[in-house]
Amino acid sequence: MTIDFYWRIGMEGDHASLRTPRRYNRGNASGYGPGNVAPAIRGGQLDSHSYIDHVAAVAKASESAGFLGGLLPSFPVTDDPWATAAALARETSTYRFMVAFQPGFLHPVQAARMTASMQRATGGRLLYNVISGGGGPAQLWWGDKVDHDDRYARTSEFLDVLKGVWDGEPFDYDGRFYRTRGAALPPGLAGQDFPELFFSGSSGAAIDAAGRHSDYYLSWLEPFADLTAKFDGVRAHSERIGRTPRFAVRIDIVARHTEEAAWAEIEKGWAHVDRQAARSAAQGDSVGAARIAGWVPGTINDYRDLEIQPNVWAGFNLIRGGPAFGLVGSYEQVAERLDELLALGVDAFILAGNPHLEEAYRVGEEVLPLLGRHRLTPPDSPGALSVLQHTSTITERIPS
Repeated sequence: MTIDFYWRIGMEGDHASLRTPRRYNRGNASGYGPGNVAPAIRGGQLDSHSYIDHVAAVAKASESAGFLGGLLPSFPVTDDPWATAAALARETSTYRFMVAFQPGFLHPVQAARMTASMQRATGGRLLYNVISGGGGPAQLWWGDKVDHDDRYARTSEFLDVLKGVWDGEPFDYDGRFYRTRGAALPPGLAGQDFPELFFSGSSGAAIDAAGRHSDYYLSWLEPFADLTAKFDGVRAHSERIGRTPRFAVRIDIVARHTEEAAWAEIEKGWAHVDRQAARSAAQGDSVGAARIAGWVPGTINDYRDLEIQPNVWAGFNLIRGGPAFGLVGSYEQVAERLDELLALGVDAFILAGNPHLEEAYRVGEEVLPLLGRHRLTPPDSPGALSVLQHTSTITERIPS
């Protein structure tokens, strides 16, 4: 049994810790000022350690800590993940780059050429995180007014065309959103390894498109019973079209030597949270965001009110941007919760922590080696979990 572990790369900048919510002082997302890192102002001048150097440090840290690759997210405030992946490929050895993108803003034939070029240059280290957008102001930033279900129909057509031109044979297509006549990759690019495809979305339209195209159905973390029901729905749909799905979950983690120390980190960040923000609804038409709103208590007086089940906390979006749910606890408790998700059928994880650099070492060294200790096969056997094949080489313990 092989379980793949990916780490999130903080493309939008990074916090020094969750104790300083929404203060991005690593990277240039908030401009350059005193106390910023990568680049920093020293003696009135910007130093030579650029933002891409910082992102590369996170990639190299997570590679050495045992992660198979990293997710490069895409937002209006970030660098382009395709370009960043190309830059980081030379900074790493075997690390795989999961590029997040919305298909509506790139022609599929050009996407196929870009992808095949990256695969040839890196030995097949590119993956896709296909997203179709959450609607609202963020979608309009891109100039995209396509309705929710049509965005998934467009994504499905995009992938039909991309796969159609991949082998180099002339490909014709006549759809609602794309048309091609004799499109194909040139001989030098045709036939590269097709990237594994992680597909996100909680709506019926998303699950339909994911069932046709995805290698992994990717979900944010949810209460485990609800996540199980979602997986069951995806399985049922996939079976009807003759496919067997695999599942991946994106999870933020705060893990420390003790449960008390982990919750202390949350408490320090919670002291800066705007309580009204906890009650405000997300904008847009994302079904996943609406699901999260349904689990948040109507009255929130304390950060522990958002502990929906043991070690599962629904307040991460209040102290940093992104998904609401994550895991908080001791190293052993977090490993136990991940083991429970494995038992539910999860095949891959995208993990994250703030700051991304130091937490990559912490999670890779302290949490991943604890997974499945009661049921793992020996490391040299064919059934061993990949976490044992990618054990961290970092020996210096990170202080709690």
